[in-house]
Amino acid sequence: MHPIIAIVFLPLLAAIVGGLVNKSAPSVFTKGLTTGALFVSCALSWPIFLGFVGGSYEPAVVPVLKWVASGDLAFDWALRVDTLTAVMLVVITTVSALVHLYSWGYMEEDPDQPRFFAYLSLFTFAMLMLVTADNLVQMFFGWEGVGLASYLLIGFWFKKPSANAAAIKAFVVNRVGDLGFMMGIFGTFWVFGTVSIPAILEAAPGMSGATIGFLGYRVHTMDVLCILLFIGAMGKSAQLGLHTWLPDAMEGPTPVSALIHAATMVTAGVFMVCRLSPMFETAPVALSMVTFVGAATCIFAATVGTTQWDIKRVIAYSTCSQLGYMFFAAGVGAYGAAMFHLFTHAFFKALLFLGAGSVIHAMHHEQDMRYYGDLRKHIPLTFWAMMAGTLAITGVGIYWIHAGFAGFHSKDAILEAAFARGTELGNFAFWMGAFAALLTSFYSWRLMFLTFWGKARWIESEHIQHSVHKTPEEAGEDTTGGYHPHESPLTMLIPLGILSLGAVFAGWVFSPYFLESPEFWGGSIFYNQGLMHAMHGVPLWVKLAATVVMLLGLFTAWMAYIKDTSIPGKAVEQLGPVYRFLYNKWYFDELYHYLFVVPAFWLGRQFWKLGDIGTIDRFGPNGIAWVVEQGSIGARKFQTGYLYSYALVMLLGLVAAITWVLF
Repeated sequence: MHPIIAIVFLPLLAAIVGGLVNKSAPSVFTKGLTTGALFVSCALSWPIFLGFVGGSYEPAVVPVLKWVASGDLAFDWALRVDTLTAVMLVVITTVSALVHLYSWGYMEEDPDQPRFFAYLSLFTFAMLMLVTADNLVQMFFGWEGVGLASYLLIGFWFKKPSANAAAIKAFVVNRVGDLGFMMGIFGTFWVFGTVSIPAILEAAPGMSGATIGFLGYRVHTMDVLCILLFIGAMGKSAQLGLHTWLPDAMEGPTPVSALIHAATMVTAGVFMVCRLSPMFETAPVALSMVTFVGAATCIFAATVGTTQWDIKRVIAYSTCSQLGYMFFAAGVGAYGAAMFHLFTHAFFKALLFLGAGSVIHAMHHEQDMRYYGDLRKHIPLTFWAMMAGTLAITGVGIYWIHAGFAGFHSKDAILEAAFARGTELGNFAFWMGAFAALLTSFYSWRLMFLTFWGKARWIESEHIQHSVHKTPEEAGEDTTGGYHPHESPLTMLIPLGILSLGAVFAGWVFSPYFLESPEFWGGSIFYNQGLMHAMHGVPLWVKLAATVVMLLGLFTAWMAYIKDTSIPGKAVEQLGPVYRFLYNKWYFDELYHYLFVVPAFWLGRQFWKLGDIGTIDRFGPNGIAWVVEQGSIGARKFQTGYLYSYALVMLLGLVAAITWVLF
């Protein structure tokens, strides 16, 4: 049996068994079953990936079963294993396995642990189905599966109204994107006569320049198909316009945030664009849209991240921004660089989210960074883990010796590719990416300084102190009010240590394969060798730009949050309208509320009052009930109880019957 079968289906089996057993067995059973299944899948995934790295593993398609045969539409359920799949396998299974282990400590006090672990494994199975898909329908199955599982996980604490609202928001916004994805799949089948991904990609170059009638105009066929497919990616990967669900998804438990925002659901759109890269290469307008939307998302999310106080929301907007980098890399044709940043981002973003969870755990579930400070002395292991993640996301490295943390290798390659492309949109993406790198450095170090340096502001947090249940007499001379931040248990610290290794070494070890080796990719993506060659010839200032802005962002954050802590307040006072605009997320939520939510509720009320109540109920059940009631009133008048009344009625009936027969 091919190991891909076990990799994909072990999480499903664990989810089914754990979900059915639920609370009828000790929670350790479900936790052990699901976590063990994920570590087995992870252990089987890495040899496949390293086999492609070493050139010893050949692509394969493993059939599972016959699926659909209806007229011209015929496809099987089969699992594709190539380099692109192998990259996603190690990303998904590694992060998911570590999140499962981390959740042992983080969710220890939650009474619904079995349900939580079953949801995690179900989510992982759906994502594995997506990345191993050999046809578009199978990809859509996984695509919707991660949507369902994310809804369950974001709304896991369903007794919180905010969690329910966030889950519904994620579900609805993604349905908007999924409509575009479905239309793209329908159109692709109509044009190519198949949903087989290899067959579509083989035929795609022959469709370059072909046109089709659309909304009364002749438009390029491939542009229409790829734009529709990209709309699906915008929803799943939270690109500008369909991004509003991502920050609200922080209502779920922190391990969910790491799983959804680091390596799995939000990267599905990037994976899909890279998987279908030969299609996108025949669609210049669609690629321009991918580049522009990615660059715009990159800068938008970075600006918002500089103003947030919730530690998880800062990292969530950081995810949104980093996804923008991946998309504009794909838009300029650097699919290898996009996947490389997806790969490195999985390690350092999962590390940052789980590190934030460790901080929240230490701070008695306080998430406002204004009530942190001086924590590096109390939770040193979490501090060093988050330091590794911050050095990675900000791209710390030395160009001349080509050594640095993960983001130094992947993010800098994206900026070089955008500049090397030489187009107006490529230059736009480069400058937006460079400015976003400055803001990334600023808000990342702002998070570190507010959390781990400065005075212990958590002493002033009413939420923390009230949860300690100590009177001043019990606290004695303790000036903290009786509460001391504490380091997380080993089940939470071990994943942080492993992910720290990825944040430090993943870029340096794997950059030659992702960026400079078409043999490594083996045709699983479109590899633009000319662009990769042009990246080496960009000016030195382009190669150093990311490092320079990183240092500038670090210096600005140090000045504002360490050297002179009055600077942020003065800046807010001077830039009041700008600050409010950024703090309120460019007012996208308010705009959508008045554009879509209010009209939808008004329309719903009209259908309810005029349609349901005024028409259906009035002439339906209520109307029939009224007729029956009136008939009953009339019939009741004949029920007098006197024999002569009934005889009269019988006589009248007999006369009526004879009259009917005679005349």
